[in-house]
Amino acid sequence: MIRPHIAVPADELRTRKPVIGLAVGRGTGPEVADVFERVLGALTARHPHGVTIERSPRLYHSYVSLRAERDVARIRALTAEDADHYERFCRTRAEQGTEAVFRTAINAQSLYLVRQRLRAVKVDLLTDARRSLLLVRDQAQGFYTGENRHTPGEVTRTMTFSRDITEAVVSHALRRARREWPDGHLDRIVMAYKFHLLDGALDAWVADLADRLGIRVDLFQPDTVNRNLLTHGLPDRTLIVAGNEWADIMHVMLLDRFGSDRQENRCTENVCLDPGLSGLVEYQTVHGSADDLAGRDLVNPVATIRAAALVAERHAGCPGAVRATERALRMLDERGVRTPDLGGRHSTTAVVDTLLDCLDVPGADGTPRDAALVGGP
Repeated sequence: MIRPHIAVPADELRTRKPVIGLAVGRGTGPEVADVFERVLGALTARHPHGVTIERSPRLYHSYVSLRAERDVARIRALTAEDADHYERFCRTRAEQGTEAVFRTAINAQSLYLVRQRLRAVKVDLLTDARRSLLLVRDQAQGFYTGENRHTPGEVTRTMTFSRDITEAVVSHALRRARREWPDGHLDRIVMAYKFHLLDGALDAWVADLADRLGIRVDLFQPDTVNRNLLTHGLPDRTLIVAGNEWADIMHVMLLDRFGSDRQENRCTENVCLDPGLSGLVEYQTVHGSADDLAGRDLVNPVATIRAAALVAERHAGCPGAVRATERALRMLDERGVRTPDLGGRHSTTAVVDTLLDCLDVPGADGTPRDAALVGGP
């Protein structure tokens, strides 16, 4: 389930033509991008000015496409080229006023080089009937980031932790939590990091930051967070700021605990905290490039559909887009229209075609176009 959040007032968005960035990787990237464009086009069809999609001119590598090179030096060069190009694309889009980019899966090392440079965090709100959890994943530093140095028979990976980045990540997480839960009491932040490896530096930074922010921050080893999760569960409105290593592994477990949808059906957002990007938001599916499915019209489109709905509602002045999309997805589920990975027998195109037939695109005020027919004005 996705939850709407409008980043810019809808009235303001409707007075100008939104521009959305699109970056496409190999594997199933072109098929996923086509789904995104089709669904976003349908959801924004009634926007008075339309929506412009600015596509990056480069087709970025997936890990599988890089492996075909069979040469470490060549792979390293292409990885660096992809990272440099995508960073420039994001910076250019932000400079020209674009608020959101949708990106299909690309090679992880290229991606994390960019996330480090742009100071990115991944934000994921998990909910069930009783509780909600806000997970903010630190993608700007840590063991997933860093440069590789190759010598014969050895790879040395160098990464950095920074006080400034730690403060930016925690401060953003706190602002986001107060925005998601404006009427609720937030008494602490839980942090999951391998801080014992950092000679006490992270402990000191966090203690000082907690004093300045006026909030309790509990810094735990990841295994302690896991033990508490299994033993006690998590109270409602828990904010977790985590090193990406732990959060990546535990995401499936947290989804299971909150009874949420499968990872393959979810999209997430990455917020760029670099001051030069003015909070540019990058949307992505959780699933990878699925190169084995490329060209077969079988990739699961649900996460991409949800990403298009979030972009339409938050960044293209289309209130009600998320609700209309979730309603259409429920109709597909009731009819058993799904791709083979979900136990169905339908192609990607068939799923999207059916969704668009079911989609009741809301008007400019967020009201479904047939509201008068189904329940009055």
